[in-house]
Amino acid sequence: MKKKAIIAAVSAIAIALSLAACGGGSGGGSSVAKNCTNKIVVKSAPVVTVWAWYPNMAKVVDNFNNGHKDVQVCWTNVGQGGDEYNKFQTAVAAGKGAPDVVMLEADHLANYQIQGALVDISKYGGNSVKKNFSEGAWKDVSVGSAVYAAPIDGGPMAMIYRKDIFAKYGITPPTTWAEYQQDAQKVKDAGGPLFGDLGANTPAVMMALQIQKGAMPFTYDPTKPKNVGVSLDDSASKDVLDYWGGLVKDKLVGVQDQFTADYISGVVGGKYATYISAAWAPGYLSGAGVGQGTDKGQFASAPLPQWDASNPVSVNWGGSAFAVTTQATDKKLSTEVATGLYADNASLEDGWKNQVIFPLNQGVLKSDAFVNAEVAFFGGQTVNKDIYIPAENAYKGFTYSPFQVYYYAQLQAELAKVNAGSETGSEAAAAVQKSVETYAKKQGFTVS
Repeated sequence: MKKKAIIAAVSAIAIALSLAACGGGSGGGSSVAKNCTNKIVVKSAPVVTVWAWYPNMAKVVDNFNNGHKDVQVCWTNVGQGGDEYNKFQTAVAAGKGAPDVVMLEADHLANYQIQGALVDISKYGGNSVKKNFSEGAWKDVSVGSAVYAAPIDGGPMAMIYRKDIFAKYGITPPTTWAEYQQDAQKVKDAGGPLFGDLGANTPAVMMALQIQKGAMPFTYDPTKPKNVGVSLDDSASKDVLDYWGGLVKDKLVGVQDQFTADYISGVVGGKYATYISAAWAPGYLSGAGVGQGTDKGQFASAPLPQWDASNPVSVNWGGSAFAVTTQATDKKLSTEVATGLYADNASLEDGWKNQVIFPLNQGVLKSDAFVNAEVAFFGGQTVNKDIYIPAENAYKGFTYSPFQVYYYAQLQAELAKVNAGSETGSEAAAAVQKSVETYAKKQGFTVS
């Protein structure tokens, strides 16, 4: 997921952790293996250190340690998302202090790969689990032919909507973005609520919708690490920004930053008819108090509207993976942990049943229990079978840049201007192109 997806979701589902010292051998990362959150079960086994922030990591690590005699995990939660990244970047710069295995969101992998901070796990048996994932899921953790992490969860996108609002105004879930705009206008004309929201603080959503229309923001080949293609002001990117800018200008959607108390209160109170989000959203929303009061039972999900109904494109928002760091003492053993942690049936089941994650493991995606699950947040709707699994399996993957965080910051700044009415979508696209291209060149990249 992300400050974008999983970060916000995890923030909404706080957990208390009791720290306990752990014993055991020193299989790798021994300098940071002294403050484990979990207990070491097999004292004689080598230890692999892990940083991760999932809410149910305590169960996941215990499941792994109880099932392995050859290796044990020493887990620490050093912060969620950005907090962890800051600590990891410090360790990368210092050349010490990093764990053996680190949780990263897929769109951050290239940033650390180009710094030489991550191991190509295909050299240590990482490809052995490739068969467990869709084409798109595997592409997201790969840079060229190299593989820099093992996928865990993802965020195939869809449209959550209020059943009560749709019923009141006589509309059905729009299948195209043109229909979305028409329905938004119909609801507004009838005195209804905003149809959706364009939060400037969700630039990853905008990127996904631009890719859905045919944009290719970045091209990057790790065999030529200083060459990068940057295309942020192409016609597809401009069209999508202009579309949403038009919805804002016509007051059909709101401009509230998402993952905030004000936004959540709006969702609960029926201020928005739809929420364009991902498969992890039920966990985030319910953890934030949505669907537990008068709004209980009012939410449903539908496939993401398409720009071209004859050429449907599935896109993703969020998702995390386990990467092996170059500071790991035993890279093969660390790869075993990265590919095996959160991969057992008990951990995966706990994750999806409690709506902590949307698993990417095909063993789960093909299981009867997951496929036919009647999701309580959606009033028993079989959203996995009908919406999210098809979306995940149709997802082809994104190409991220080595400076994805900088790009998101620039796009967020321009989205804020679009929301304020001081800039058109096309102008925003041109501004993002200029700032990102300039930045890339200053970082020593050749931009095409």
